[in-house]
Amino acid sequence: MNLYLYGHDYKYAAEQILLTLYPGQRPVYPAGAPEGDRMEIRLEKTPAGAEAVCTLVLGENAWQGRDTAPAAALRDPLEADSRCQRLIKNAVYRAALAAGHPRPPWGALTGVRPGKLMTPLLRAGLSGEEALERFQADYDVSPARARLCLDTARETLAAARTLGERDVCLYVGIPFCPTRCAYCSFVSQSVEKSMALIRPFLEALEREIDAVAEQVRLLGLRPVALYMGGGTPTTLSARELDALCGRLERALDLSALREYTVEAGRPDTITEEKLSVLRAHGVDRVSVNPQTMSDAVLEAIGRRHTAEDIVRALEKVRAVGGFAVNMDLIAGLPQDSPAGFAQTLERVLAFQAENITVHTLSIKKGSRLAQEEAGLPGGEEVARMLALAEERLRACGYAPYYLYRQKFMSGGFENVGWAKKGYINLYNICMMEELCSILAMGAGGSTKLIGPPGSRNIRLTAPKYPLEYIQSLERTCAGKQAIGAFYQAYAKEE
Repeated sequence: MNLYLYGHDYKYAAEQILLTLYPGQRPVYPAGAPEGDRMEIRLEKTPAGAEAVCTLVLGENAWQGRDTAPAAALRDPLEADSRCQRLIKNAVYRAALAAGHPRPPWGALTGVRPGKLMTPLLRAGLSGEEALERFQADYDVSPARARLCLDTARETLAAARTLGERDVCLYVGIPFCPTRCAYCSFVSQSVEKSMALIRPFLEALEREIDAVAEQVRLLGLRPVALYMGGGTPTTLSARELDALCGRLERALDLSALREYTVEAGRPDTITEEKLSVLRAHGVDRVSVNPQTMSDAVLEAIGRRHTAEDIVRALEKVRAVGGFAVNMDLIAGLPQDSPAGFAQTLERVLAFQAENITVHTLSIKKGSRLAQEEAGLPGGEEVARMLALAEERLRACGYAPYYLYRQKFMSGGFENVGWAKKGYINLYNICMMEELCSILAMGAGGSTKLIGPPGSRNIRLTAPKYPLEYIQSLERTCAGKQAIGAFYQAYAKEE
């Protein structure tokens, strides 16, 4: 769609709301007089305040949306910038609704972390109902989504109260899987194609662990949660897992860990020997992720295992003992239906997993489904799946504790983590709500350094693919010096 901006250069805000409302469109900024299907987005600032107006033209028809802010809301430069971007988004959103666009479940919100907007309301002293009313009024979010956001925001604030200023979380990324799923765009390689890279990757990873550990010791940081993800870490052999966990223990003081998670997401990678190794090293939470319990859907997404393989994998986990279990489900998979999703949900509930994470399918650019969208349930069907999941999970004693959104999600919905009482995963909350720094190791690892309120956070990323990671190791390890510089800078300010 053609975009024409007048009186501002808020391209990112305009593109965010465009892609949220019209995911099939891409922004184009043509020169010359406005023409074609387009949005003409104007921002005018006066002594009285600011006004954004969007004129949406589709074919021969045109609609307008607008939003205003008083001068008192624009006095602080940072606040003014944020507020003007919100005006732009609201103007576009209102023009789209005027044109007949269905109201999205998350209203005019475009960000990944809706909780970032809810928690300040609670911190300001608003009651839950007052926060809900303000949130819905400001962003036109549906009552059901607003309630989910309120519930998870309360868990965020509870988690924040338990963290010290030097507490950090650790992430270890293992970018290998047995095969690549059709919906996947994560940084992972099939071991069928990359088996020879596993050993040199692990050798490189050990050096990066040492580089991070040095900064942790020098700065007096305290790891409180460790999450090993990927990919599928249990693609590694029992011996390789033993060596990796041992290296983490020797390099880092893990005595203050409150949880230690390893994704064993693919049942075709789970053995009792591997589970026993993980338990011996203190791992107390594993993810066994079916995504679906339908063999037909498993085949459609490229998984080389059956629903019964998931059952056998869980039996192994329970036989070894000592693990809380998370199980992931995805609403909106190809060849699935609300009835099929309901059957999957009931089977998973019968397993009595401590955590169940319900994802909405996101069509990623790098995934096979981006080229093959046939057989995908529509937005209304996905809505029925998610509504059923919430109803049944709450009835069975689960509560939502973290929530996030992604681009190109079916129906514009969300991903929600549900937990039984006492089994909330701290890492997931810290990572999504940026409560403390996440120190990442491994290919595609994203270290997020979180400073005091009002400060600028910093992100350090490692190369995405195993070979690239191995070849760039020296630069990656040297970059860990930025962790020390970040913390020392804030120490001086104090």
